Amino acid sequence: MYPQAAAGRQFGEEGRRLSYGSYLRLPQLLSQQVFESDPPAHDELLFITVHQVYELWFAQLLHELADARDRMLAGDAYTPRVRLQRSHVIERVLIEQVDVLETMTAQDFLAFRNNLAPASGFQSVQFRELEFLSGAKDPAYLDRLHDADPDELARLRLRLSEPSLWDSFLAVLARAGFDVSTLDHRLDALVAVAHDRTAYGEVWDLAEALIEHDSLMARWRSRHVLMVEREIGTKSGTGGSTGAPYLRGRLDLRFFPELWELRTRL
Repeated sequence: MYPQAAAGRQFGEEGRRLSYGSYLRLPQLLSQQVFESDPPAHDELLFITVHQVYELWFAQLLHELADARDRMLAGDAYTPRVRLQRSHVIERVLIEQVDVLETMTAQDFLAFRNNLAPASGFQSVQFRELEFLSGAKDPAYLDRLHDADPDELARLRLRLSEPSLWDSFLAVLARAGFDVSTLDHRLDALVAVAHDRTAYGEVWDLAEALIEHDSLMARWRSRHVLMVEREIGTKSGTGGSTGAPYLRGRLDLRFFPELWELRTRL
């Protein structure tokens, strides 16, 4: 027994409670890249890894954005900006990560693509949670996610019922003394904030942080559809969607349309 461990030291070899690998659950993590192709297609590992990393980042984004929302609802105007700024950095990573996937040629993808059906990115529950949390709530997705388990569907229903980031921002506007009961009143409030950033600096900074989140997710959708077209052209998606045409139909989605309309009003 190490004497210093008895004295309460928790660091170095004396603590011996955790290792790097055990803390990060590396044996479990690195055993999750299971090939469907037989014999294994070389680029299937890249495909699995990139998408698993996306899901890890989605989980982190949900952690950050939900906290930003909750703190705005509680009256905090500073910490939500910190959470949103971190989210922006993560979202830029998501965009750049497409470059890694594009090192796979169309031929290399076709070597294992047929093994994936009907699995599809459309089935990402966490991505739908991000959209719902951001304000793009579409209950129809619950009926279309046939492979979601009861816990996943429960999470989505909760996201549909709970306040969104936009709802929490409206609470910030209301606390600043603005009427947010109608679209015209909200736009008048946003114009007032934009024209007096000295008085409403915190509110303006939050609005800008939200629109940056919206913009970065729009850039990710655009980058994603180009990647899909480069890999499979206009083929149907493995999950049965129209593939790139479906994704192109999502390019005009905006989480905070009133913040975009503000630009027209200025």
